[in-house]
Amino acid sequence: MRVNRILLSATLLFVALVLQVSVLARLQLPGAVPDLLLLTVVGLALVYGHVTGALVGFAAGLLADFAPPADHAAGRYALVLCVVGYVVGLAKPPTGQLRSITVPMAMVVLAAVGSTLLYAGVGALVGDTAARHVGLVSLLLTAVVYDLLLAPFTVPLVMALARRADSDPLAESTGSSGADVAGGWSAFGTGLRIGDQRGGLRLKAARNRAARAGRIKGVKRL
Repeated sequence: MRVNRILLSATLLFVALVLQVSVLARLQLPGAVPDLLLLTVVGLALVYGHVTGALVGFAAGLLADFAPPADHAAGRYALVLCVVGYVVGLAKPPTGQLRSITVPMAMVVLAAVGSTLLYAGVGALVGDTAARHVGLVSLLLTAVVYDLLLAPFTVPLVMALARRADSDPLAESTGSSGADVAGGWSAFGTGLRIGDQRGGLRLKAARNRAARAGRIKGVKRL
């Protein structure tokens, strides 16, 4: 990962975790809790791809595993967000630009459902039956609703920051100036056209010399 990616991802994950623990977890909403950390992973994975998305998801999950008041085994949410980051990163377009809001919103729904099911499944393997008491269907519905309501305010912002931090202004300016120079050369008829004009002048000069020589020879014949 690039240094700017690491710095931006660490900053966004830290801010998301603080807001998650200090604000969203204290709202006492029915069912699930709006998962700002999950939405941050979704936004970064859509820009950086599946490899970086998996790494970011794993780091975000570790932060959540050790942040108080965590009441589950360490590494459980890290596994969940690692898988989510990898799967969401596969939806990154080859050009890196999403032309519709449909893909991010679909990834939010997929991430909300997948993370809830995977978290409950891993919990069942380690003996955590909390999802059964709360109700898995209720958790799924509320997780999707809360994350969809929060996504328009977080995912586009995270993606915009990720693209801006990942761009290289120096390379872009160099490339654009090179393109301008090339375009200017072709627009003003320079570059290869200068060679063509010089070749034409040389051909005309050769023809003039040949014509003069012909006229001189003609005079001598007379």
